[in-house]
Amino acid sequence: MKKTILVAFMALSGFYGIAQSDSGFGIKGGLNYNANGDYFESAGDAAINPDRNVGYHVGVFGKFGASKVYLRPELVYTKTKSDYDGADFDMSKLDVPVLLGINLIGPLHVFAGPSFQYILDTEFDGVTIDDVENDFSVGMNIGAGVSFGKFGIDLRYERGFNDNEASFINTNITNLGPSRIDTRPDQLILSLSLAL
Repeated sequence: MKKTILVAFMALSGFYGIAQSDSGFGIKGGLNYNANGDYFESAGDAAINPDRNVGYHVGVFGKFGASKVYLRPELVYTKTKSDYDGADFDMSKLDVPVLLGINLIGPLHVFAGPSFQYILDTEFDGVTIDDVENDFSVGMNIGAGVSFGKFGIDLRYERGFNDNEASFINTNITNLGPSRIDTRPDQLILSLSLAL
């Protein structure tokens, strides 16, 4: 994990070296309105859809480019929760969105781009899940925001692309096969940012 953070920091530093006048760094944080994918219990194949829940995120970003078009890589720690009929699925991950944005009119801008995700920790109903198909996955961010000087606010939608399941033995039913849960994010993200 330390190597991942170091590589991301070096990438942001490299981008800063080629930056133009509207470029810089900042910090960000906010709330996620999240649901992961379906839960398949070991007792059968019927899927349980999750109820959405509120999570949070904190991180740093870089912004590089001219006044009209910009590139915005981010490094964000995200904590999400989904509710499956009273059982909670918690996930912690590092997100690295690489967004291409366009400044439209005044403070309004739109953006989109891939989001690279590294899962740090997963837990279902108090049990840590170690068997995640892929710790690393890719998703998509698309959204819009407004900037007022050094302050900004944006709303984006994130969706994971590739199937990525976590498997675990249900502690209530030990003689059946493992249960599984789809870890792909499906969330609305509200962020506040401050350029430094």
